[in-house]
Amino acid sequence: MEGKLYLLLIYGSYFISTVILSFLINGLLLKFASNLGIRNSSETTIRWSAQAKPALGGISFFLIFLLSIASYPIFFEHHFISFNKQLLGIMAASTLAFLMGLSDDAYNTKPLLKLAIQISCAFILIFTDTSISLFSSAFLNYIFTIFWVVAIMNSINMLDNMDAITTLVSITIIINALFILYLNSHSDNIHILLLVGVLASLIGFLFYNWHPSKIIMGDTGSQFLGLFLAAIGIIYFWDTPDFNEEKIQSKQFFVTILTFAIPIIDTTTVVINRLLHGKSPFIGGKDHTTHSLFFMGLTEKRIAVLYTGISFVSMFFNYLIIHYIDNWSYLHIILFSVYFITLFWFLYAPTRKYGQH
Repeated sequence: MEGKLYLLLIYGSYFISTVILSFLINGLLLKFASNLGIRNSSETTIRWSAQAKPALGGISFFLIFLLSIASYPIFFEHHFISFNKQLLGIMAASTLAFLMGLSDDAYNTKPLLKLAIQISCAFILIFTDTSISLFSSAFLNYIFTIFWVVAIMNSINMLDNMDAITTLVSITIIINALFILYLNSHSDNIHILLLVGVLASLIGFLFYNWHPSKIIMGDTGSQFLGLFLAAIGIIYFWDTPDFNEEKIQSKQFFVTILTFAIPIIDTTTVVINRLLHGKSPFIGGKDHTTHSLFFMGLTEKRIAVLYTGISFVSMFFNYLIIHYIDNWSYLHIILFSVYFITLFWFLYAPTRKYGQH
């Protein structure tokens, strides 16, 4: 009991401290770097907001991520993490993603170069033992891991098209991961401190990112978050057994898909609609699920609340899948498939009528 109380005190204190730190960092960046992170106004990239805003939020995410790693040995002296291969891989890949996003915010990096760097991030994770174990073939697992990392990095990036949406969805994904860690009694895992730190950085940033936003995360933030969430998705959704220590492929599939439902649905919708209209999926536009809901009459704040609500409903279903469904069967596969398809159609259908192409 004393050990749990000590851990609760550590994580709670660290969370509050880093929320305040994130708030202060973003406030300082906003005050002293009003032009940093704003791309050339003559660019042709289509953006939702007509007003140019500093794309600086990702800096606070990355700084607090590094702080969380550096702080772990202070709180847990009996752990030695210097040669944690998996952690070093996440650090290296996250740093590469952050630098690529920083470059993209400053110079608008070419799509092929971004793709090459995203694939490199996936290779770093694979070589440091963070890969999806879904198939009997290692080659197929590696290919699927690369696809997953690239897809989530791009999905999080594409979802960042309206105030607070990506911030709130990322918050719910991290809460999902923390919940799984709690259910599996991993109370002093370094990933908890990382998740708590990044969660706190997002909450501190949300004050400035809530509509009408003063600051956005930019590619610096979305690329870092995409890589970080993709790695956490591999470790705690794709590859973590349930409370019976069983790994059922279809069960893990639904836990993962429900957790990442919003970015997956939004990106899939955009790709489908742009291909149907003979356009490249890699060129921006006002045809996201968020935009269509706005054209239907919802305000940006209500869209943010709606997406948060959907994410928490999906988290509740995850809780049922992980903690209560012992005898996983085809009936459960059908039920959760119906839920996901219904959710997909609920967000996709308005884009057919209101999507701006």
